Amino acid sequence: MWHPFADMSVVAGHDFVIASGHGAHVKGADGRTYLDATAALWYCNVGHGRVEIADAAAAQMRAIASYSSFGDFATQPTLDLADRLAALSGLAGAKVFFTSGGSDAVDTALKMISRYWALLGEPKRTRIIARHRSYHGMHVAGTSLGGISANRDGHGEPDPKIQNVTWDDAEVLALEIDAIGAENVAAFFCEPVIGAGGVYPPPDGYLTRVRDICKERGVLLVADEVISGYGRTGSMFASQRWDMQPDLILTAKGLTSGYLPMGAVLVSGRVAEPFWNTPGLIWRHGYTYSGHATAAVVANVNLDIIEREQLVERVDELAPVLSAALNPLATHSHVEAVRTVGLLGAVQLRPDVIKEDPAIGARLVRAARDRGVLTRLLADGGLQVSPPFVVTREDLHSMGRVFDEALGSVGSTRVKPDQLHVDLLPDTTTDESGGFDSSDARLRADVPPHHGT
Repeated sequence: MWHPFADMSVVAGHDFVIASGHGAHVKGADGRTYLDATAALWYCNVGHGRVEIADAAAAQMRAIASYSSFGDFATQPTLDLADRLAALSGLAGAKVFFTSGGSDAVDTALKMISRYWALLGEPKRTRIIARHRSYHGMHVAGTSLGGISANRDGHGEPDPKIQNVTWDDAEVLALEIDAIGAENVAAFFCEPVIGAGGVYPPPDGYLTRVRDICKERGVLLVADEVISGYGRTGSMFASQRWDMQPDLILTAKGLTSGYLPMGAVLVSGRVAEPFWNTPGLIWRHGYTYSGHATAAVVANVNLDIIEREQLVERVDELAPVLSAALNPLATHSHVEAVRTVGLLGAVQLRPDVIKEDPAIGARLVRAARDRGVLTRLLADGGLQVSPPFVVTREDLHSMGRVFDEALGSVGSTRVKPDQLHVDLLPDTTTDESGGFDSSDARLRADVPPHHGT
């Protein structure tokens, strides 16, 4: 097996096999149980081992596993899911285009947007803007769109129609659109919370300003919610939490909690209108498994669980617990910052530490695994935290203790409490346990400053 995002010179013959899972934990083929601190790859929101989902999938497969949705073909579970997602999206007149996953959703949106402007008689609107640090999948177009340079290395020059702007300053976006000419700009792609690039929540007021900039200039706003959608930030969609009012929402991962692969592009009625109301128009785009019937059943049952067990509300309740569990790690000498929002977090190593010892991240991840917690390293050198929504408070605090021990095992030391100072954004609130629930809480020790790119 050729593993994605893996150094095969190291991995070959040393696969870490996951045998089973239940709730927020998985069991390895080694017989040990591990806390799944990442919900696999950001996606297992309802937790592992949901028999209800498996039974529903089996029942649908006994009837018909799936059927093409090209032309006028459909299955009832897919129609039902489309109606449900349109209602959840909050987009006026929403339509739903199904894909096989998040990268497909990104490519679908890019093609849809270019065709939309052509249909409106503005074919010059071809330029696309995204942010530094952003991740938008690994198809060819998404690789160009994403703002993680390492993901582009060795793949030639990125698409010249696509460019990135700084991730945290909306006025830079406005200046860039004006420099290009709004009449040439098709869309701005924006993760409400930057995910794989390091879990960077939006600065206060950033997303509403982005919304206004795009509306004033007639540029489509695309919310990439492949990670943040379906409850991860404490709202069904992060774009709703921050009132983004996007024209398109890209989703996958938590749509099915990973029980089957599926993605969806939620499209406002404004963007869908020329596709739906132009006689003779056939948009020649789609995938073999667009609207897969069994995946649609899985998604519907997954959403049933999220609603019945009030898991979105649970994320909101657990957010300050996660902050309280992780924030003390910022006192470590090797830690640059701790960031949390909802049930998303990152414990970021200092860039100079990584530069001096490039293998330290891999050793840190392994040290956490040896202590019973599965995590991975993000693009900027941070430990990923995105557990299933069914994680317990004790699980979160246990994870914090494991990370503390793992950091110590790779040479990081804790500074004295009186050396700690707190740098918090204005919307930070303190919970009763003394933790912080912030869109970006950075607790840093009084050590020499080191700044990432």
